[in-house]
Amino acid sequence: MALNVEVFEDEAAVAAAAAAMIAAEARSSVAARGRFVMAVSGGRTPWIMLRALAGMEMPWGAVHVVQVDERVAPAGDPDRNLTRLAEALLAHAPLRRDQVHAMPVESPDLEDAAGRYAAELRAVAGTPPVLDVVHLGLGADGHTASLVPGDPVLDVTDADVALAGPYLGRRRMTLTYAAIDRARRVLWLVTGAEKAGVLGQLRAADRSIPAGRVRQDRAVVLADRSAAQLPGGSASS
Repeated sequence: MALNVEVFEDEAAVAAAAAAMIAAEARSSVAARGRFVMAVSGGRTPWIMLRALAGMEMPWGAVHVVQVDERVAPAGDPDRNLTRLAEALLAHAPLRRDQVHAMPVESPDLEDAAGRYAAELRAVAGTPPVLDVVHLGLGADGHTASLVPGDPVLDVTDADVALAGPYLGRRRMTLTYAAIDRARRVLWLVTGAEKAGVLGQLRAADRSIPAGRVRQDRAVVLADRSAAQLPGGSASS
């Protein structure tokens, strides 16, 4: 089954389409199961998406937001995904703080903290946890979440949350493939011409890149025209 790729004019259009898709998934999930659990990654386009989502019709009282990954850094650090998440969503949406589940990367015992976060996922999304939507980005090196090339975390199969080694100067905590692949929907946002080559690898399920190992039958890619360019200058659809 080919990976579903939808192409939009630019980053803003990708973010708007993603917000609308999440809002629809939220309404459907709450109607079916009484809650909606969404996992969010970092990156520039997601903050535009979350700012748009904050203004949409959402069953906010039944929404839980968890993190796909997080840098090990102090509270409020601009490198933290949580810092940007608060700015983009919490500052504008009627979402209680206790509905946002932050990875405990300030803990002195990070291994224990990863285990505690896995338990928190079970508390909000069942045992084993099944997330309704997992948003993922795609790095130019083929990484997604904090599943980066060559890191031992790629081979973790017995945990939903694990620690990755240093990447771009920060150690990270991340969801593993096990947690991501259980999701009811995986939503990839891919923007920028520098992603064109690696998007091709993702579409081919190329397992030489970390992103290519993510389950694809429940996934959709929202890409802008720059990222979706194919050889010869035509855009995919």
